[in-house]
Amino acid sequence: MRRVNLPPLLRVPGKLSGMPVSRLPDDIDTLKRMLVSREETIARLLAEISRLKRWQYGRSSERMAELTGQLQLALSDGSLPQQDAVAAPAPEPVRDEPVDTKAPVVPLRRRSREFPAHLPREVVEHKPQDCDCPECGGQLRKLGEDASEMLDYVPGYFRVIRHVRPRLSCSRCAKVVQEAAPSRPIARGMAAAGLLAQVVVAKYADHMPLYRQAGIYLRAGIELDRATLASWVRESAALLQPLADAVGRYVREAQKIHTDDTPVPVLEPGRGKTRTARLWTYVRDDRPAGSRAPPAVWYQYSPDRKGERPRTHLQGWSGILQADAYSGYDALYRDGTIIEAACWAHVRRKFYDLYELERSPVAQEALSRIAALYAIEREVRGRKPEVRQSVRMTRALPLAGALKDWLEHTLAQVSVKSGLGKAIRYALGNWPALVRYCEDGRIEIDNNTAERSIRPLVLGRRNYLFAGSDGGGQSAAVIYSLIGTARLNGIEPYTYLRTVFERIAEHPINRIDELLPWRLMPVEQPLQQAA
Repeated sequence: MRRVNLPPLLRVPGKLSGMPVSRLPDDIDTLKRMLVSREETIARLLAEISRLKRWQYGRSSERMAELTGQLQLALSDGSLPQQDAVAAPAPEPVRDEPVDTKAPVVPLRRRSREFPAHLPREVVEHKPQDCDCPECGGQLRKLGEDASEMLDYVPGYFRVIRHVRPRLSCSRCAKVVQEAAPSRPIARGMAAAGLLAQVVVAKYADHMPLYRQAGIYLRAGIELDRATLASWVRESAALLQPLADAVGRYVREAQKIHTDDTPVPVLEPGRGKTRTARLWTYVRDDRPAGSRAPPAVWYQYSPDRKGERPRTHLQGWSGILQADAYSGYDALYRDGTIIEAACWAHVRRKFYDLYELERSPVAQEALSRIAALYAIEREVRGRKPEVRQSVRMTRALPLAGALKDWLEHTLAQVSVKSGLGKAIRYALGNWPALVRYCEDGRIEIDNNTAERSIRPLVLGRRNYLFAGSDGGGQSAAVIYSLIGTARLNGIEPYTYLRTVFERIAEHPINRIDELLPWRLMPVEQPLQQAA
């Protein structure tokens, strides 16, 4: 096994780090302190190993397995129970973005592409509305026609849409009349609206990389290389950008926003490796508080996780921001225009990890007390904010106060460096933001709304491995925003995006809001009953 350098926190002091016996102090109290410090470090390492082993089933399994092995070597005194490690082989990275190469010489007039003859064809004939000559009123006769073909996709099979535009000439004055060519989602592109919707939905909703899609289409006799598919995704995102911006404006009109972020590996051209960028999610969903306003999710891409990123995304907005305890959000709360609301799920998760590791009765007690708070939430989900606030102030706030007293009393009895000490200090350090939901019925008990919006991104990352560039990350944010918002409103993403692609090229930009999912395809939305 190749050795890796362990972080300083994961190095065990004393004998396990190689200190000779001759250098140990003779003072018994000092030795006791060293022993206690050693046991606390081992406890931290055990908790870390437990988390790492659960993470092994993710995409970074080999790296996690390697670090776990080194930790087990550091604790080779037998205190760690051995478990079989399952490490999935990392698939070979596949790039979805085309690689810039020397462009071949392209003839001035491109030869039209012919599609396979076995594909069914739908002929759409564009005839002039008036059969008389617009110049002299004479009768028109057929002179010829211009025809062009577009490749379309209907789930389950391809079809070719043949657009025929007859050329008509006047028998009296020889005036030639012909309908204008219909617009296309991508200028001069061969992909119709249904095929574009299929490609982007397959990648971002079904988590299917472009190279897999190319293989599937090839089985149907259609050769579409990855570079072509990647260019369609890029141009589709550019076409949908104004609509994604409209989603962002709608989200920022809310009084409360849920936010979270997740890492996205991005390829660094020429270096043969990736760097870590971020996708941020901002969710508007007040259905648990009895609101009928349509929910929406807005994703933003950034090349790093600097605190200036959420400040830029939320510039000019004021309201309640429900988030985790990431320090990058702190600057947003300083002037009081944005109010912090914390997440009880994060508190619970820390105690749950400890309980899973060592069946700690203290962790079990904390979980039981937190469960009582969630039981009250289940009773008021879907009720109006004032009802939620009244019930929480009467029933939940006293329970939270008792929990705080118990945490403070317990913290005085455990080591501050232990896992329990860290979990308790995390809860107490964020206490005002944690209990703010009791004082305001609009706030949720946790930030699971944002975490649910992150899951599709994680599933996609595990399949297509990385974004080919910053531009690819921006495209992903645009398309994820529309697919995620459609799903939140109970609208099938393929049907929605196909309709958008059919209309957006000629849709007035000052009426772009008409293409938002709940306006283009209104459906009756039941109140959300589960957070």
